[in-house]
Amino acid sequence: MLDKPNQPDFDIELESKKSLERLIPRLNDRFSTFRKSHPEAWKLYIRRIQTHFPSLFSILVDLYGQRYDFFFYFESLLTEITKAWIDRPGDLKKLDALREGQPNWFQDHRMLGGVCYVDLFAGDLSGIRNKIPYFKELGLTYLHLMPLFKSPEGENDGGYAISSYREVDPKLGTMEDLRLLAGELREEGISLVIDFVFNHTSNEHEWALKARAGEQRYQNYYRIFPERTIPNAYEKTLREIFPEEHPGAFTYFYDIGQWVWTTFHSNQWDLNYANPEVFNQMAGEMLFLANQGVEVLRLDAVAFIWKEMGTSCENLPQAHSIIQAYNLIARIASPALLFKSEAIVHPDEVAKYIHPDECQLSYNPLLMALLWNTLATREVNLLLYSMKKRFEIPDGCAWVNYVRCHDDIGWTFSDEDAADLWVNAFDHRQFLNAFYTGRFEGSFARGLPFQENIKTKDARISGTTASLAGLEKALEEETQVEVDLAIRRILLIHSIILSIGGIPLIYLGDEVGTLNDYSYQDDPAKTDDSRWVHRTEADLERYAKRGEEESIPGRIYQGFQKLIHLRKSLSIISEKLPDFIYTGNPHVFGYIHKDHDQQILFLNNFSDFSQSLSLKKLNLFKEKIILKDIVSGITTSSIEELELEPFQFMWLQGCLKE
Repeated sequence: MLDKPNQPDFDIELESKKSLERLIPRLNDRFSTFRKSHPEAWKLYIRRIQTHFPSLFSILVDLYGQRYDFFFYFESLLTEITKAWIDRPGDLKKLDALREGQPNWFQDHRMLGGVCYVDLFAGDLSGIRNKIPYFKELGLTYLHLMPLFKSPEGENDGGYAISSYREVDPKLGTMEDLRLLAGELREEGISLVIDFVFNHTSNEHEWALKARAGEQRYQNYYRIFPERTIPNAYEKTLREIFPEEHPGAFTYFYDIGQWVWTTFHSNQWDLNYANPEVFNQMAGEMLFLANQGVEVLRLDAVAFIWKEMGTSCENLPQAHSIIQAYNLIARIASPALLFKSEAIVHPDEVAKYIHPDECQLSYNPLLMALLWNTLATREVNLLLYSMKKRFEIPDGCAWVNYVRCHDDIGWTFSDEDAADLWVNAFDHRQFLNAFYTGRFEGSFARGLPFQENIKTKDARISGTTASLAGLEKALEEETQVEVDLAIRRILLIHSIILSIGGIPLIYLGDEVGTLNDYSYQDDPAKTDDSRWVHRTEADLERYAKRGEEESIPGRIYQGFQKLIHLRKSLSIISEKLPDFIYTGNPHVFGYIHKDHDQQILFLNNFSDFSQSLSLKKLNLFKEKIILKDIVSGITTSSIEELELEPFQFMWLQGCLKE
């Protein structure tokens, strides 16, 4: 048993050194057969352990060091890590070496992500393999497949209620199918991304079933209480995530006569990370997935993984510690593996998960929310202010910028940023909810409310990009003019995620203008979850028309293709973060990418009307210069006045002012 870490005489560096000296010989003995047959590989592996051991030991001492059985679990963890490394296929170990030599490979300007559900986009994993030529055509280098593991029949939160991390949903294929797919994608230069749902399991997971059967060991994997006293004490400081499904954070199960912590849905049981056995088990699941060829794990619900009485149980320091520890484990056993955080919380909290030692990638929910905000308001003030203040992240990391995803749109801008601009955040969110559900007069959007809370008036928004951007309404009720404006909106916001820096992520279907699908309302397992309105099956007819220049899918798809090809030709986009500028026009959002004596100015008109601005007043370019809009191909020698059509965007290439 360790002395308490907070005691003044506790020397973590000395304890780490002593522990390492004790444990390395044990690993040498336990894996002597492999060590003798692969001496050079073993030396490399031990060097990795020696490099990362002090940090890993320090984190786990903070989390679990006061337990009498700390060293038992720590040694068990090292044993499991070593087994996973030995089991790692040779081609993935070669990838590890490649990634260690090029740690910032994911920051390349040629990176392009796509995300889809396996069944909805291609039927099963074999169907996804057959779609690889299309992914290559589109230009993807990163494919995120939504949850594809075994989960309960019926309501399973879109696959986020995991019943086994080592079994693919039989309707989609097998684990062998997933391994084959990962290998084929990798051969084509496409990295496989999947979700690691590590805050909770389904109530049908083997651990949960054993807990329900009364096995104390597995009840300790979760937070289970015989009566309401402790749950009531926790709920005093918790917010409700899905109040329509169940109020509070606990569900009573009559078959076991106990209350279980279920932050999200009743069939999703929160894991108890205060138990080091849970930490070790989930580390094993993580390394198993890495060994199937997964290159990026999207860490689901990172904000919720640690619970502590008297707090919101969100974004606690221990949550960061757990992710950092898993990151160190990956550096030892599967260095090619990267983490992507999914934290749909206050922007200040989102930023805290982004670091080379924690999550190298992060969704950018702020940019997503503010793109839709700016389309609704036609004013760029909040977008510009927030990007100036919050877009910068540590070196060695990248934003994953997206317009839509499988989830709802939550208005996660900072109330403080809004207040600085004299915007009442609460009232503004009510406006945005009204606008994107079509309740606001003059709205072009056709979205649905999600988890509308009558008490707090909180709500989020569901809908496909095309329907939210006005295409559905225009096709049903309006003229060709409105159809054209909707297509312009779709391309405008995608132009920004493709050019602003980081990895752009396309929700597949958006590139052909997929509309809302209301048929989910006829499915009892889905009817209460409006997010299924944008979780649509791939429309084969729309995809077939992507080469037809005059069709709506063709206009959108070819607009995407043009922008993607431009992005991939411009290394300047990935080299540094952009400089955000005030353009002098409240409807035009601008930023610059610079590289030595070259620069590209990106201008984006969020207005339904033409807008003008003076490049001369911006004082960015030489007065006698020819500027080229590389989107349209048009050149201009005048910087006095520039005109942008409704929802037009320009990528202006020129030289820096001397």
